[in-house]
Amino acid sequence: MIANRWQDSDARALQDAAGPAPEASELALRVYSSRLIGADPDLVMHGGGNTSVKLTACDVYGDEVEVIHIKGSGWDLGTIEAAGLPAVRLAPLMRLRELAALSDEDMVNVQRSNLLDSTAPNPSVETLLHAYLPHKYVDHTHATAFLALANLPEVAEATREIFGDRLALVPYVMPGFALAKLAAETYEAHPDVEGLLLINHGHFAWGPDARSSYDRIVEHTNMVEDWLAQRRPEPLRPVAAQPETDRAAALSALRGALGAHLPEGAAMPVFDIRAGSKVMSFLARPDLDNLATRGVATPDHVIRTKGHPLVLNAAAVAGGAGPIGAAVDSFVQDYTGYFERQAPRFGGAKTMLSPLPNLAWMAGIGLVGIGADAKAASVAADIGEQTLQVMGDGEAAGGFRPIGEDDLFDMEYWSLEQAKLGKGKKPEMQGRVVLVTGGAGAIGLATAQAFAARGATLFLVDRDSTALEAALDQLGRGHGGIATDITRSGAPAEAAAACAARFGGLDILVSNAGAAMTGDIATLPDETLRASFELNFFSHLAFAQAATAVFRAQGRGGQILFNVSKQAVNPGKGFAAYGLPKATTFFLLRQLALELGAEGIRVNGINADRIRSGLLTPEMIASRAAARKVDEATYLGGNLLKREVEARHVGEAFVMLAQAERTTGHVMTVDGGNIEAALR
Repeated sequence: MIANRWQDSDARALQDAAGPAPEASELALRVYSSRLIGADPDLVMHGGGNTSVKLTACDVYGDEVEVIHIKGSGWDLGTIEAAGLPAVRLAPLMRLRELAALSDEDMVNVQRSNLLDSTAPNPSVETLLHAYLPHKYVDHTHATAFLALANLPEVAEATREIFGDRLALVPYVMPGFALAKLAAETYEAHPDVEGLLLINHGHFAWGPDARSSYDRIVEHTNMVEDWLAQRRPEPLRPVAAQPETDRAAALSALRGALGAHLPEGAAMPVFDIRAGSKVMSFLARPDLDNLATRGVATPDHVIRTKGHPLVLNAAAVAGGAGPIGAAVDSFVQDYTGYFERQAPRFGGAKTMLSPLPNLAWMAGIGLVGIGADAKAASVAADIGEQTLQVMGDGEAAGGFRPIGEDDLFDMEYWSLEQAKLGKGKKPEMQGRVVLVTGGAGAIGLATAQAFAARGATLFLVDRDSTALEAALDQLGRGHGGIATDITRSGAPAEAAAACAARFGGLDILVSNAGAAMTGDIATLPDETLRASFELNFFSHLAFAQAATAVFRAQGRGGQILFNVSKQAVNPGKGFAAYGLPKATTFFLLRQLALELGAEGIRVNGINADRIRSGLLTPEMIASRAAARKVDEATYLGGNLLKREVEARHVGEAFVMLAQAERTTGHVMTVDGGNIEAALR
């Protein structure tokens, strides 16, 4: 059930912040109730829905004009501010209703030319619908419960059973001018209704003030939810989820199969996997294949999820790359056929979008959101989960019957809908999944931040769980990680599997973790040297092997980057326990480059020196500076450039190596210039 979140104290706080003007106070309430709606994913999600309020405003001449404030393009109800509800002159919009027809381009032009602020975002494509309803506050949602109701074959009978005469039905029409006129005519034929149900689309409600409109949204939605709850069967017993290593292998195979349809060098997609009990129960349904062909819960979703998911049954998942690849090939062929059937209606004016799926239903794995980056994958997965609920409830209440192929194509290839996705330049490393060991340390986190700043998706591995959580907080949403001791047998393979299970695979390994163990080699305890080799060599080897296995499953190459250290080529007194395994790692780098180059797997590294980190602690810096009779700044700047080398410089160097597409077997020195440690 939907909780009514209205709090008078919160509403007053926003009004007080907006100032004493009545219009500002009303707009503040519009912001408040919009956020309440946007905060509940069972009402709207990811930019869906829209809200409006009709007020008066002063134009540049000081004249008072009637305006409608409505959600602007690019704004999300959950975080909307007053600037996200641009004011549009109402009179010109009302005059448009006199026209028999209006193109999308002319509609957008009229709306934009009547903005009070020319720098404001484009008003919603449903601005006219809100304008033509004569109520002050109007709210539109894609509530999960209402989507189940809206897609029933007997929607009129069900709506009457739930609401009596309180709601009116509007037949499906694409958003825009025609829908606005039809909705207005429907309302005028039933002027006492409290809201509209747009068949196959969503729910409208209204009121004289923000609270009454919001209250109706909640009340109406809960009435539908209660009706559906009485018809839900007991959930099916879900198939047990596969072990993480098996899940990772299947997901990597899927990612590779998708990548096979992309140009050489193009970033592969990122995944977001959902395997909760509701998802796994749904995937146990015997009618799964049939449901997968039905379509979307609301037309807006098609741009995020496409019209249908990729279905991978138990045999395909167990079969690995071959059957999974065949299923992806079949999906691409089906999508291409769909485009070729539909495009002639537009006389060659449409260009086919990517034919790859944005959602997959995988037996024993779960629902997989597929996107250009972690955010897009998460959006697809969120909508995919909602669609499963809508499908299940719809089937239990009479059937799930969304819009057909023609309408689906019209929506998917509608320019105003595609505009929601944005056409800006993609970040240079978008879609790359990067695993960084020692990711919570100074160099590891700086490296992760350097990759994330270029759009990569990060998976951090660190022994310290508290530091790991802090590092992930710094990176922000859309990244992941695992706390583990990488010297434990099997831990590197588990970490790589966890990364693949989280994001679908791996593109770049930054094997960074290490520690400087000291002692005179002539008297060095055996256990000290062995412990150093476990961390500073064998963990690097194990991660390289685990990453290579993922790269091979994907079939698209990959990159391995090692943090080697100048100790590999320039021994320091008392640092043999550190330098010996690092020298071996240096050799490992060259050996891997030699053996893996033909598979498109590049292997490079960084030799760094005197970086403030877990290796070079404040105590060690003080000791070294004192031994050389210099201050700490002089010690840290003891190089040809006379400048301290920071962790961020190492991180940037890792990124540069990752972007050097025709470089392998190379070690880049990042030490400000140290001739004694220079490679020969």
